[in-house]
Amino acid sequence: MEQKLVAVGPIHPRESTKSITLGEFLNAYLARRSDVKEGTKTFYGHTQRNLIGLFGADRLLNSINAGDADDFRRHLQQPGTKRGEKSLEKNPLSAATVARRCSLARTFFRDAVRRKLIDVNPFEDIGGGNKANPDRAHFIDKETIAKVIDACPNAEWRLQVALSRFGGVRVPSEALTLHWRDIDWSADRMLIHSPKTEHHAGKGTRVVPLFAELRPYLEDVFDQAPEGSDFVLPSLQREAAQLGDWRAVNLRTRFQKIVKKAGQAPWPRLWHNLRASRQTELTEQFPAHVVSAWLGNSERIAAQHYLQVLDSHFQKAARIPARDTPASDDFETHRVTENAKTLGNSRVFVSKLGDGGFDSPSNSSGKAGHQARGDAESDASTEMAEVILADDDAGLTTILDAWPKLSADARRAVFGFVDRELGAEVGEAAATVSGSQRIGLASPMCK
Repeated sequence: MEQKLVAVGPIHPRESTKSITLGEFLNAYLARRSDVKEGTKTFYGHTQRNLIGLFGADRLLNSINAGDADDFRRHLQQPGTKRGEKSLEKNPLSAATVARRCSLARTFFRDAVRRKLIDVNPFEDIGGGNKANPDRAHFIDKETIAKVIDACPNAEWRLQVALSRFGGVRVPSEALTLHWRDIDWSADRMLIHSPKTEHHAGKGTRVVPLFAELRPYLEDVFDQAPEGSDFVLPSLQREAAQLGDWRAVNLRTRFQKIVKKAGQAPWPRLWHNLRASRQTELTEQFPAHVVSAWLGNSERIAAQHYLQVLDSHFQKAARIPARDTPASDDFETHRVTENAKTLGNSRVFVSKLGDGGFDSPSNSSGKAGHQARGDAESDASTEMAEVILADDDAGLTTILDAWPKLSADARRAVFGFVDRELGAEVGEAAATVSGSQRIGLASPMCK
C-alpha cells in the first residue's frame, strides 16, 4: 500500500533505517541546527565525538539499544586514554560533564525518533544527573581580587577583570562588545550586549548598574582612551578581529599567569567563578530575580550553577538570632509597649534569657571553652536584654550588619535614641543589664 501511495504522489518514500549510520545521522543533525550558536555546536561536537568513539561512524543507527546507552555512560567515566580521546580529555570527565553529554545524546536520538528513523530512544532512561559541579565552585573575595587586579599589566586588563568580578559581565564575549555609547554615566547604568543569549527573544541586551566597585576602573580606561574611541576594550576587540572569532581569544592562559603573579593559586573556572562570586554577593542585598536580570541568567540557572554557600553565612547564622523564633520554656517573652515607636513602626519586644537558658551555670559541662569565659560573660548568659523587631524589617539586618563597625560613641547614641523613643519603661528594663551586655555588646559580633 505504501508503495502505491508513493507511486501516485500523496506521500514521499520513507528513508530506510537500515541505510542510516550513526555518523550520517549525527552529521545531518548538526547541519540542521542553524538555530544554535557556533559555540553550542562545538559543545554538541564533543558528544558526537564520544558517540562515534565508542560505536563507530558506520554503526547502524537502529542497532543501538538501551544496553549500549548504559555502555556509553560508563565509557564517558573512563580516563580519556582508555576512551581513545584526544589529549585535551585525557583525564576522566567530571560527573557534571558526563551528565550533560548523556542528556545531549538523548536529545540526538529523540530527534531520530521524531523523524521515524528509529522506533524507540535507547537513551530515554539514561538519567542526566546533576549537571552542576559544586567541587569547581570557588568564591573569590574582594581581598583576593584586589591583589589580582593590581597584578594586571594595564588598565584594560584591570577593567576586564573588574567587569567580570564586579559587573557580572561575561568575558570575553560581552566585554569586547561594550561601546562607550553604552555607558550612561549620569544614570549609573550600562547597556550590555550578550552574544550568548541574543537568539532568545528579548535577551540580546540587558541594563546593568554601574556598580561603585566597577566605576573607578571604567573611568581609568576612559581617561586614557583617545578622542572618538568606540570600543571600551579596543585591544580585546582588535585581537578578536584578527583571529576572526572571539572564541579564539585565549584569555584564560594569560589570566592564570596574572593570578599566579599576584601570589594566588588559580581557582577552577577562572572567569565563571568571578561572575558567580558577584551573583552570590548581590543576592545577599537584592531580590534574586533582579540580580538574575542584571547578570543575564535565570533564577534556576543561578541556583544550580552560580550561587554559593559561604563561610560567612555560617558565621552570620551563629551570631544573629533567627526572627520569629517561637517562645519556649527557656525564654520569657514580655511585651514592652503596645504603641512603641521604632523605625518602620514595628512593635518591640524584650527577650530575657532565663536561668534554664544556654550555658546556665547549673548545667555547665566544665569544658575548657566554658571555663575560659569571664564573670561578665557568665552573668550575660543568665540575664541579657535584647531588642528585636517582631515584624520582618530589613532595617534590622542593616543595623546588625553595621554594628561591628560602629564606634562606642555611635553605639551609645543608638542606645540613647532607643531610650528616648521608647520611654522610661524600656529604659528601666534595659537598665537592669550593664553597659557591656546591652543589645549584643557581649556577643562575638561586637568584638
